[in-house]
Amino acid sequence: QAAPNRPPKSMGLFGPVASLPEFPDHVDLIEVADAAHPFRLTTSPARNFLNSTFSETPVSKAKEGRPELLLHPDDAAAYRLANGDRVEIGNARGEVVLHARLFDGIRRGVVIAEGIWPNSAHERGEGINVLTGADAPAPYGGAAFHDNKVWLRAAK
Repeated sequence: QAAPNRPPKSMGLFGPVASLPEFPDHVDLIEVADAAHPFRLTTSPARNFLNSTFSETPVSKAKEGRPELLLHPDDAAAYRLANGDRVEIGNARGEVVLHARLFDGIRRGVVIAEGIWPNSAHERGEGINVLTGADAPAPYGGAAFHDNKVWLRAAK
């Protein structure tokens, strides 16, 4: 039986609810970067189109240019990447090629792919959603599209 003001001990697919602290400040129930996947990927909205909405209109495409990966200049230097270089990112789900855009307004270890471009805008015909999971994350479900660990390298 759950204590007052506490969720039930088992939520099935909703994650390890029983092991959460009573008043969690932060709990790592997401994909955490590791040695094989040292970067956290976020798929944030682009300025000129919201997710996939308007991503195929000529004006929005012209303003955004192409699918790019924002990364901190120090991270880019560590991988010998320059602004505009082709960069491949991936994880156990797949791999995607984007173009690097150096931006010192993000934390080291974080990469950002703005906008949900159509698959046809990517050189291999597969978009950024190849790298994101469809599983409902703990606790209580939701969306995991900002909680993905990835590796990166200069594209061949």
